[in-house]
Amino acid sequence: MNRVKPRTLSGFMELLPEDQMKMERMMQILRETYALFAFTPLDTPVIEAAEVLLAKGGGETEKQIYRFEKGDSDLALRFDLTVPLAKYVAAHYAELAFPFRRYQIGKVYRGERAQRGRFREFYQADIDVIGDGKLDIANEAEIPAIIYTAFSRLGLKRFKIKVNNRKLLNGFYAMNGMSEKSQDIMRTVDKLDKVGEVKVKQMLVDELSMIPSKAENVLDFMAICGSNAEILERLECYRGMDETFDCGLDELRAVTEHLSAFGVPEENFSVDLTIARGLDYYTGTVYETELTDYPEIGSVCSGGRYDNLAEYYTDRQLPGVGISIGLTRLFYVLQEQKLLSDEVMTAPCDVLVIPMTENRAPAIAAATAMRAAGLRCQLYAEQRKFKVKMSYADKIGTPFTVLLGEDELAEGVLTVKNMETGEQRKLKDEEAAAWIWETVRRRNAEAPIRE
Repeated sequence: MNRVKPRTLSGFMELLPEDQMKMERMMQILRETYALFAFTPLDTPVIEAAEVLLAKGGGETEKQIYRFEKGDSDLALRFDLTVPLAKYVAAHYAELAFPFRRYQIGKVYRGERAQRGRFREFYQADIDVIGDGKLDIANEAEIPAIIYTAFSRLGLKRFKIKVNNRKLLNGFYAMNGMSEKSQDIMRTVDKLDKVGEVKVKQMLVDELSMIPSKAENVLDFMAICGSNAEILERLECYRGMDETFDCGLDELRAVTEHLSAFGVPEENFSVDLTIARGLDYYTGTVYETELTDYPEIGSVCSGGRYDNLAEYYTDRQLPGVGISIGLTRLFYVLQEQKLLSDEVMTAPCDVLVIPMTENRAPAIAAATAMRAAGLRCQLYAEQRKFKVKMSYADKIGTPFTVLLGEDELAEGVLTVKNMETGEQRKLKDEEAAAWIWETVRRRNAEAPIRE
């Protein structure tokens, strides 16, 4: 028999148990945070009809989507979680209450070149609010406020949520006679962080046939910087030149004011006129989030306001706003920079019960009692030498072991060992569970990220 060498495709991540537990801990914190803000969980199919996913396709989306045929069916793997959400809301409109607030953590697929921090299969952790006809601007400020809360609970401190508004940009291009090329300009300018100002200017001139002076106007506008208040003040000089620009400026000002009211410190959010988001469906506020110490990685969390995403599925006006954490990319960066905490509980169990006699019944009863107390417990039932059993306990990283030998059975106690400190105590079932819980609660409260 020919054996196949086991391998993982490029652009796909597989984690060892310890790291997978850290990833699961991050997902747990995100779920708890999203639920704290009254978002409901949702799951959608990984595979959809290609016509559904590509209803507003074209461009980069269609180039990167995984598409295949099965029989007579034209199918595709989901590119993101937002388009399936639009389909879901349109299909279940009559059964939902609006505004509809959902979160979803799931895998998406993009056939792009695998590189550092970029994967072909990766987890996204999304939140979206969908309105019926209208959606208040306060939602556009609450979304990044939720991300601030989530990142803070994960243990991150040095990150920046960058905020802009597509209406502001569209208005600026309109007052400069560039409306017809506004989408192409925004997609090009969105590459500023990746390729730099000189290259972007060259792309505007060569690829979009802009005269150099207009390309310079665009880049000068994007270069407006300072504190949030200073940027907004400088933008006021354009007021009155274009109605769409004025609306975008009002919305951007409202979002920054609401973000402060939500308790987000200015050191963690800023107005950045270079943020445009390459996807066409964004119509208002847009966001990108980067780790302050690793800007070369790019955005680990992005999104924005969309008004017409569901128009390809329904006649109803269903505006929405959402943001997505690139969870796999974020985890990769944290792992690479050794920022994942060693204090996080990564063992599959809180306590490993090891019988030292042939009679397994007392050990089974002890394990059952531990589980009844809410502890994750494993019974080691293999007939091995004591040294092998303890080596196994070390390898899986269990914080406690319970030993049950002849002496323990005679005394009616358990020998409980703290595997980190080496301390051993002889305790009754309830006492043993209480001692273990002290350490487990502390370890479970640890943030998975350390800075």
